[in-house]
This record gives sequence, structure tokens and C-alpha cells, in this order.
Amino acid sequence: MAQFKAISLSSSINLACYGPKRNTLLHSDNLICSRKLSTFHELSGKSSSLHGNAIVSNNVCMTLTPKNQGIQAVLSSNSGTDVSTVTKGGGLRGKLNKVVLAYSGGLDTSVIVPWLRENYGCEVVCFTADVGQGIKELDGLEAKAKASGACQLVVKDLKEEFVKDYIFPCLRAGAIYERKYLLGTSMARPVIAKAMVDVAREVGADAVSHGCTGKGNDQVRFELTFFALNPELNVVAPWREWDITGREDAIEYAKKHNVPVPVTKKSIYSRDRNLWHLSHEGDILEDPANEPKEDMYMMSVDPKDAPDKPQYVKIGIESGIPVSLDGKTYSPAELLATLNEIGGKHGIGRIDMVENRLVGMKSRGVYETPGGTILFNAVRELESLTLDRETIQVKDSLALKYAELVYAGRWFDPLRESMDAFMEKITETTTGSVTLKLYKGSVSVTGRTSAYSLYREDISSFESGDIYNQADAAGFIRLYGLPMRVRAMLNKGI
Repeated sequence: MAQFKAISLSSSINLACYGPKRNTLLHSDNLICSRKLSTFHELSGKSSSLHGNAIVSNNVCMTLTPKNQGIQAVLSSNSGTDVSTVTKGGGLRGKLNKVVLAYSGGLDTSVIVPWLRENYGCEVVCFTADVGQGIKELDGLEAKAKASGACQLVVKDLKEEFVKDYIFPCLRAGAIYERKYLLGTSMARPVIAKAMVDVAREVGADAVSHGCTGKGNDQVRFELTFFALNPELNVVAPWREWDITGREDAIEYAKKHNVPVPVTKKSIYSRDRNLWHLSHEGDILEDPANEPKEDMYMMSVDPKDAPDKPQYVKIGIESGIPVSLDGKTYSPAELLATLNEIGGKHGIGRIDMVENRLVGMKSRGVYETPGGTILFNAVRELESLTLDRETIQVKDSLALKYAELVYAGRWFDPLRESMDAFMEKITETTTGSVTLKLYKGSVSVTGRTSAYSLYREDISSFESGDIYNQADAAGFIRLYGLPMRVRAMLNKGI
């Protein structure tokens, strides 16, 4: 017997009835009944032979899903396309039941909501991850999602998980991409994508979607995570499917579907912000010869305007992981947020680089990573005390590959996980503290200490000691330089 929820006994009613469905986009044996029925009695008569769940509404998007933990807002939309056109036998491109969309409230994801409903005949669950992008970017999301036609908005605070389980392992590994990039966006995508997979399970979705373009790295990062954690989910990437070719087309599509957008055609920069960094791309930055404008920066002051007096900070580290600032212990997210404020005030962490994208092209980006730059310098400096030469060389060589894997979206790849186990083991004794001086954009190490230090003043001193006999160096040099000496003898015919 179908289950019904009627809005009125006298108003016109839209009916959508679902039967069994296969895991496919283009082929479905869903039973769809969609037309205006004048009364509830007519509805009752027409429904007697139906099996499955029915959704009945008067221009209201309603879902018969169980209450799920982690959903902070459930929205019913009365704008845009009504239920009858959303749920009838599939959209223009196929049929999906419910899609979880990575949602920011920006232009791209705002227009994706009605596009998914129109093209796949599905309900859309908007998902927003709080990874430290700032309260302003989270303001008004409920209203935006509702206006766009979403049936649910799910918001999850992932800041602590992001820093503890993604940022700090990369920091411990010394991962840095192409000599400069501290992987801010690269680390954030897998934690967001993982949460999307969780939400899809909670709300019973059969697909996930994102607003990444077909030219960038993020599409790969999201989808590799989906594949790794739930290969049965369908993935919809509108930028690889629709006819929208740029920002102006998207604005026109939004206007056509009565979707309010937070930008105008004069918007210039493409930005991505989280607790680790803020990236800037687009407009004048697309020409690598152009100097960035000072008013572009948001997390850091111009170094020349930074305080004239340096500030000293002491970072406490345990087994390669930062834990304290100036003797005070913080949670991972609190520590990073505090250092972002301190570092930004001194103009720390600005990077301007041309990088090689995973998809083959080069791109130019400007990054602000104030707190991350301080922590990266502190951890690396402590290793100079606690790791020997061979270990540092091997660790540094593996860090390059580690960074490449993270950049390429392979966070859940067994290779990265195995390398991370090595990094965790090798940094067991990287415990101590590092003092740094922050001054007008620069970070200088002024002191480091560790109970596991391999530095011995009694050995390193120029004064004579019992452990190191300087006379021993002569035999060492003769043996170490033997290959070079033999080659020279060969060249001279000796």
C-alpha cells in the first residue's frame, strides 16, 4: 500500500510514486504517476494498486526520509520547479533518486541545484562542510539553499578532523608540492568528500555531485575519494555535462530559474578558503607577469605595514605534531587559528607560484598560509635535532611523493597510508620546542630544544674531547675520497 501525505482535500495535488529502482542513470523501472489530481478522493482511488512510497504536495518539495544525525537544517522549497516536474520519470539526462551536492552557496553550486532537478529528476541534498572558511561564508546558506530548490541542507563542522587527521599528517611528513605549495585545497577536498559519502548513506542518496570544473584538480580529488569509500555511488559533475561555459552563462541560468546569486559579472577572483589557507586565482593573476594587487589579500597584511617590532613564538611539538604555543596547549584547530591571526598580523605566509596541475596544464595561484608557514618551519627545524642524515634524506625524498599523492587526490590510496605509517614511526622522537621570530613577512628560527636531540655540544665543539679524535679524520678522508683518487689516477695513466 502506498504511503501518502496530503496537503489539502480540495487543492490540486501533485503525485509522484516510486517503485523499485536500479543503480543506473539512464534506465529505470520506476513507476511514475504525475499529473494534477483534483481531490484527495481521486488520489485515493488512483493509488489503490500502487506499491512503494508516494510523495504528495502542493508545490512543496517533501521527503519521506528518516531523521538522521548530523543534519542541522531540513528545508522545504516552494520555489523553482514543483515536485511533479522534478520527480516524473527522470530528467533530461536520466533518473536519480537523491543527490548529495557539495554546496558553498556560491554561483556555481547555486545553479547546480535546479540543474540537477531538471536533468536528473531528483531531490537535491545540499551539503556544506565547515573547514574553517569563516562564518561569513556560512551565513545565509539555509536561505540560499531553499531559494535554489534544495530539499535538505546538511552542515557539519569538520575543523578539528580536518586539522588533526589531514593537515597534521601532511605537516609531519613535510609534504610540500613543487617547492612552495603547502597543499591547502588538496588536503581539504578528501575530508569534505568523505563527509559527503557519510551524508549520502544517512539520507539514502544514490548519487553525489560537485561543482568542480573539468579543467581543475578538485574534480579528481572529490571523485577518487568517492571511488575509494563507496564505489556504488553515482557521480554527477555538471561542469563536464552542461552547456554553461562560464560565469556569465551561469548568471543567466540562475536568473532564468529565479535563483538568487551572490555575485555579479564583475566578480574577479576565484577563492578557496579553509583553516589552513586562502587561495586566489583568476583575473590579472592569469598572466604570470602581473603583480598581485595588495587589496586582494585577506588573511595577511602587507609585510611593509607589519609591526616594526618582531614577535617571538614558541611552538611545542610531540612526535612531529604541534601541540602548544608559548607553553599553552591547544586543540589542533585552535592552535592553527591562533597562529593564523598572529602570522597574518606580521605578513607571514604569502606565496605566488605557477604550478603544474594534475590535468596537464600550468596555472598561477597566490596563497596565504600564515599559521601553516609558521608550523611548517617549526616542525622541519626540530627534525634537524632529532633525525640523522640518512633518515632526513629518505624522509625528504618520500615527502615529495607524499605531496604528489595528496595533490593528486589519492588520500585514501594504500601507498599514501603506508607512507604515513613510515612518517609516524620515523618522527616518534621529534619532540621538543622551536622558537621563531616573526618580522615583516619573514620567519626566522632562533632556538630549538629536544630531549631526543642528537646534537652533542661536547662532540661538536672545536675544543678537544674524548669521543672525537681529530686525527681520525685523516684515515676517513683517504677512504671516503678513494673513488675520486682512483679515477684521477686512471686519467693520468698512473
